[in-house]
Amino acid sequence: MSKYKLLLCTIAHLRFIQIVYQLKNRIIHSKLKVQKAPLSVTLRYLPCIDRWHCIESNRIFTFLNLHSVFRSWNDTSLGMLWAYNLNYMDWLQQEDMTYENGAEWIDKFIDELSDNLVGLDPYPIALRGINWIKFISEHRGSIDNNRLQRWCTSLYSQYVLLTKKLEYHLLGNHLLEDAYSLFVAAIYFKDDTFYRKSTKLLRQELEEQILPDGAHYEQSPMYHCILLERLLDCCNFSFNNVWFDGQMAFNDFLKDKAILMLGHLESISYQDETIPLLNDSANDIAPMPQMLKMYAQRLGLAWHKIPMKQCGYRKLKNNEMEAIADIGNITASYQPGHTHADTFNYELRIDGRPIVVDTGISTYNKTERRQYERSTAAHNTVSVDGKNSSEVWGGFRVGKRAKVTILRDDENYLEAMHDGYGCACRRKFELTADSLVIEDIIDTAAISHIHLWKDEDIESVSNGEIITTHCIIRIAKDNEIVIKDEKVSTEYNHFHSVKVIDIHFKNQLTYSITKR
Repeated sequence: MSKYKLLLCTIAHLRFIQIVYQLKNRIIHSKLKVQKAPLSVTLRYLPCIDRWHCIESNRIFTFLNLHSVFRSWNDTSLGMLWAYNLNYMDWLQQEDMTYENGAEWIDKFIDELSDNLVGLDPYPIALRGINWIKFISEHRGSIDNNRLQRWCTSLYSQYVLLTKKLEYHLLGNHLLEDAYSLFVAAIYFKDDTFYRKSTKLLRQELEEQILPDGAHYEQSPMYHCILLERLLDCCNFSFNNVWFDGQMAFNDFLKDKAILMLGHLESISYQDETIPLLNDSANDIAPMPQMLKMYAQRLGLAWHKIPMKQCGYRKLKNNEMEAIADIGNITASYQPGHTHADTFNYELRIDGRPIVVDTGISTYNKTERRQYERSTAAHNTVSVDGKNSSEVWGGFRVGKRAKVTILRDDENYLEAMHDGYGCACRRKFELTADSLVIEDIIDTAAISHIHLWKDEDIESVSNGEIITTHCIIRIAKDNEIVIKDEKVSTEYNHFHSVKVIDIHFKNQLTYSITKR
């Protein structure tokens, strides 16, 4: 498909408000103006989740497994996401951060703000604002009045700018993060305007973005955890600091949404309290499920597991095996930035050990690697003629999308088909007492890809049987089997060498995976 048609297919899924704000942002450039801050309050709150260790005493920062000495707030030499992380200032919450060091960095940020292009984007403002409020609240007794006024003036001015730059051009998790942060600012400054704007936005976005089964609609387990942590922060600050009319009722709304998200977390997590690395998910970015659940318990929340449905994922499980399969459509149709062309992809664990894994994500930079990690061939599913089942492109865009029809949806038996290749592509998953059985049916020649975990060496291949370190893969017919070396990513900018099995077939393929 030509780039022109691809662009039209992509734009067709956008909402009108996204297009309007894309144009508005190109014409109107809101700038930071110093605003006198209202008197901030001393917030009461329960302990939040500490952040990972990101900064060393020698001013070396580590984000996304990339290390660099501080040069400037605009340093994009390691990519825009690295620069964003620097400007989030999450590291103010790391366990060994002293008041003196944190104060020095906040002062430095304010001193150099006029030249900071990255830090005044709305997303960094939103995330940094919460981190400043947490830091100020924790160290309130150590801050002299002049410094406190200076910090609050800058912080309030940044939030006023955020209200003018809310990310309607993107929507999705970005706009939700904006709303979360503005809500925390409303409580911190007792600002009625911030409160009314943020609560309206949170009601709107949480109702839309949190699906009935509790999943975040962008279908990324990592982002689900990120957004759940932020929601728990909002609960924490709001439950313990009630200033506004109607706030108690709004607290009930926040509580209900948090319980929904916790219910999904119980379903999507593996037995070892890790998440599947699907759709732009990586380790060491979001808090682990156990950390989130402990935080929720401190807030007095109680929840139960919610079966997965609207999210498109399903879990098949017996005493030895645990698989997660993707049989869903793109639910955030106008914001598919974290979507991969992975329809009918799956991950498999045996006795808690990863066996078949997703390729994961290593970068957000618009590179060949980014394009590959989003491609169909990078997932445990079927590809045809090197094509993608959905047209992923440009780093974060999707043109034409595969449409899924679910044919059977039982506890350990799934059957569905999609039209991503212009013909029906059908897959069955069945978990028996000792095997995961997969059947593919398609009216053409195709390749079924299986990405093994790094601990799975291939010991032999013969007569349709592949023996690995911990499993046996049996293929029902005599098909061409190609073993390739590839890389998977469990963390940003970090790779593991693995074996990939490509099974070439025509029309029909059945294979099973059994514990060895």
